[in-house]
Amino acid sequence: MEAHNRPGAREAIFAQLVDAGRTEQVTIRLTDAIILGVLAPDERLPSESDLARRFGVALITVREGLAVLRDAGLVETRRGRGGGSFVMKADAPHSTLVQARLHGLAQVDLSDMAVHFATIVEGCAQRAALRASEPDSDRLDLWLRGADFATVAGARTNAGGFYLELAVLSQSARLVRELIRLQAEFGPLLLLGMTDARARRSLLASNQAIAGAVRANDAAAARQFATEQVRSLAEWLLNAKARVERGGAWDA
Repeated sequence: MEAHNRPGAREAIFAQLVDAGRTEQVTIRLTDAIILGVLAPDERLPSESDLARRFGVALITVREGLAVLRDAGLVETRRGRGGGSFVMKADAPHSTLVQARLHGLAQVDLSDMAVHFATIVEGCAQRAALRASEPDSDRLDLWLRGADFATVAGARTNAGGFYLELAVLSQSARLVRELIRLQAEFGPLLLLGMTDARARRSLLASNQAIAGAVRANDAAAARQFATEQVRSLAEWLLNAKARVERGGAWDA
């Protein structure tokens, strides 16, 4: 799904910061947007002055934040006509790095993170179903039809994107911020199962069911579908953790 076709998510990313004046807040907001695919590879960011205006921070704060992103290899600055700051394409995480990350977290930690993540996603789905208008549902359906769940990279990006769309439809700025934070922290692990084609098809079908419940304003069904989806993803992750602990590969 192209980033410029996701207006609700983009508005959330570029909303004014609660803790204005902190470089870290600018860095985190833009990093999360890149990780979640809201800002696409090779996309040109708004100008420094425009970012400062949107975030409600000083120009120097934006410049410092962009410097951090450049050092991290997430953006690059191009000079001359058509120049500016552009999103760089991030390499897929190497399997050894993923295994190292799984080794560093205990089963109980992964389970607790999954519970927290599920609670937020369930709340987003429930509130979206209660608050979404027919045009909102039309936009969600259009977004879902255009999202790629056939490829591993596409499914990982668009799974997170779908959660963000639900958060935006919930009309809760706090839910949006918390979901963005959790996805940056836990999303890459939770979506490891997208290497399995059957899991990708199941995820798409689950998202379609959630979208249908949102359209029907069926909050209970939307919440239940979201619960089942995160539970399935978490089960795959915990099984992967067990395989790593036995000395095997996470994607066996």
